[in-house]
Amino acid sequence: MKIAIGCDHRGYKLKEAIKDFLIKKGVDVIDEGTFSEDSVDYPDFAKKVCISVQDGRAQRGILICGTGIGMSIAANKFRGIRAALVLDEFMAEMASSHTSANVLCLSAIYTTPEKGIAIVEKWLHTPFSNEERHRRRVEKIKEIEEANRQ
Repeated sequence: MKIAIGCDHRGYKLKEAIKDFLIKKGVDVIDEGTFSEDSVDYPDFAKKVCISVQDGRAQRGILICGTGIGMSIAANKFRGIRAALVLDEFMAEMASSHTSANVLCLSAIYTTPEKGIAIVEKWLHTPFSNEERHRRRVEKIKEIEEANRQ
C-alpha cells in the first residue's frame, strides 16, 4: 500500500512521527511536505496529497494541521476524496468502516505521536463494512459530488 502524507508547519512533527512509523511497518510513503516548521498554507499540501490519491499514486492520504479542520475542508473539495477529521480510534474505525474515508485528517494540537499512530493503525486496519446501508450512503455522497461538478 502507498500512502501520501502532508502537513502544514503545525503538523510537521506529527507527520514525521507517523511517517517513520509507517516506513518501519513496510508502507510505501509519499511525503508531500512540508519539510520544516516554517509557516506555510495548508491548502497547498491538501492539494498535493489529494491529487496523489486521485491519480492512483497513493491508495490513501493523511493530512495534518493544527486542528485538522482546514485540511479536512480543503481535502473534501477534491472529487473522489472522502476526508475525515479524526480525533480518536473510534472515529478512525467509523471513518473506515462506515464512509470508506480515503483521506485521514489529524489535529497536531490534540494528537500526540502515540495517539496519532494508534489512530492511523485503526484506520488502516478497519475495512469498509460493505453493508448495504453504508454502500448506499457512500453512493449518495458520490451522486452529490457528480451533481455539483462544474
